[in-house]
Amino acid sequence: METKIYAAYGSNLNLKQMKKRCPKAKVIGKGELHDYKLTFRGKQAGVANVERSNNDSVPIVLWEITKDCERDLDRYEGYPKLYEKELVTVQTDAGQKIAMIYVMAKQYEDMPSLPSEYYFEIIRQGYLDNRIETASLDEALANTKTELL
Repeated sequence: METKIYAAYGSNLNLKQMKKRCPKAKVIGKGELHDYKLTFRGKQAGVANVERSNNDSVPIVLWEITKDCERDLDRYEGYPKLYEKELVTVQTDAGQKIAMIYVMAKQYEDMPSLPSEYYFEIIRQGYLDNRIETASLDEALANTKTELL
């Protein structure tokens, strides 16, 4: 079975949600995406995104996914209209890993928008599920509030 490595940073950190969405996916590690920051963007309620930003980093959970998983994720992520796919290098304890990631389409970059409380809590639970400190998540929310001022 052909698989690929997928790097999650938002709601797909949530283990319960991913089990439903992609039953064949399995966590294979976690790491940091260097020179990116976590943001919230969108026309209405904000959704998670990563944007290039020197000296920042975003916690990542690496999943091994099948073609079926990728197809289901594409649908969930609104690919290719809302999100596009990129290959990125994730720094892990075992070294660097190349992974596919969803990055919001360019037209949304200048649309800061607060996430719904429900969506934000799904992401927070994902951080807790994977034993990731929530400081960078809270910082992304605070930065979005500042951008909206």
